[in-house]
Amino acid sequence: MEVKGTEKIPQDGGVLLCANHIHNFDPPLVGVATPRVVHFMAKAELFNVPVLKHIIKRIHAFPVRRGMSDKQALKNGLKLLKEGKVLGLFPEGHRSKTGELGEGLAGAGFFALKTDAAVIPCAIIGKYKFRKKLKVVYGEPIDFKELKEQKVSAKEATDLIMEHIRRLINENQ
Repeated sequence: MEVKGTEKIPQDGGVLLCANHIHNFDPPLVGVATPRVVHFMAKAELFNVPVLKHIIKRIHAFPVRRGMSDKQALKNGLKLLKEGKVLGLFPEGHRSKTGELGEGLAGAGFFALKTDAAVIPCAIIGKYKFRKKLKVVYGEPIDFKELKEQKVSAKEATDLIMEHIRRLINENQ
């Protein structure tokens, strides 16, 4: 595994870490590659699997009910960011079956616009195959000051995040 750009992650303060999602192993991969503890949103169904529910709680994950506005998950995410922690999200909301970057959902933009957290794009590049190299690349923090002043929608903010992730993928393949 090759990791690039960890120096771009602030050492303290809230950080919204947004990555593409290509495999079930993405959360532990990003968790290991990031120099700070990452708290992930994980689909609520995983917390019902007997073995998994104990593991994912220990790796600082909390449930989100997908396909609806989960107010408790949003509150948990805002609280973590305001406490100066790192919140890891996969803005697409699910794994890409093709490996191609999909469209982001509004959740990442919501957190970017509602907090003062640094927003760090992250690209996971490669295949989870024996003797294949995986890369985790962190980008520069995205400046949301102007977008906040313009009062853009959460979806528009997410689109900007996805554009940065796409650029990281294209520049580092």
